[in-house]
Amino acid sequence: MRALVFPGQGSQKVGMAKAMVEKYLWAAEMAERADSLLGRPISQICFSGPEEELKKTVNTQPAIFLASAILTEWLRLNGYEYAVTAGHSLGEYNALFAAGVASFDDLIKVVDVRARAMEKACPAGTGAMSAILMLDRAEVERVCQEASTEGVCVVANFNCPGQVVISGLASAVKKAGELAVAKGARKVTPLEVSGPFHSPLMQSARDELAAALTMVKFSDARVPVYCNIDAMPTTSAAELKNKLLLQITGSVRYEDTVSNMIRHGVDEFVEIGPGKVLSGLNKKIVASIQTLFASDSESLSALLQTTPAGELKA
Repeated sequence: MRALVFPGQGSQKVGMAKAMVEKYLWAAEMAERADSLLGRPISQICFSGPEEELKKTVNTQPAIFLASAILTEWLRLNGYEYAVTAGHSLGEYNALFAAGVASFDDLIKVVDVRARAMEKACPAGTGAMSAILMLDRAEVERVCQEASTEGVCVVANFNCPGQVVISGLASAVKKAGELAVAKGARKVTPLEVSGPFHSPLMQSARDELAAALTMVKFSDARVPVYCNIDAMPTTSAAELKNKLLLQITGSVRYEDTVSNMIRHGVDEFVEIGPGKVLSGLNKKIVASIQTLFASDSESLSALLQTTPAGELKA
């Protein structure tokens, strides 16, 4: 059983999907549509940068969504089959697109609202995130609880064994990092982010997203989407909307998602998007699992060699 997985913020690369747009008219039309919907040249930031502009949350999120959506549309046009989808944080929106939950137009507009809301949710410098390496996840949770005497400090991402990301007030995250090192963590790496994502400090962003989602029609998913907040397969339109909101202030349980997918019969993962971030995480979660990837027309075409398919339609 095949799963499509989609990366989130941090996977961006200047030039992503540019070759697709140059090669396919329909892809160029998607890029132009994105620019029109958002009222700014997001495709040009995606294709040409500069990198500093692409790294800004307000640009990163819609740019990655656009790039991954173009790749997904190619798969649809060529009849590529998959049984379930999932995404890491922002990538969950691409998972919803791949599962037919909502339109490209609606989803990129919601992603834009999400990005802007997350960017401004916490005053600059007051929040922080850090990656804690090689410390048991239960120990990391205890460290966060202990550091919460300084303020909000929670686990943001359960990425894979030995890689957990924490988020919250800068002083509390700093204290948690020090405690983690004292408990035996190999390394604590502060992340270059614009806010304490996936923590209760994102409540205002969650409220803005809730308002935006009321304006968008969701359909039940054509294939189950494994959601970040509980790592469980979901098809209900109403549940999928609610879990997107919970995701803003809750933990991304990517490790649990992959483990659950495998337990439910997934034996092949395909990462769709720029880079191979999730491919690397998958290998650390279950070393024996196969993870393919596609980030351009050549790697997309190579995917078709792994499954019976007709000649290319796009």
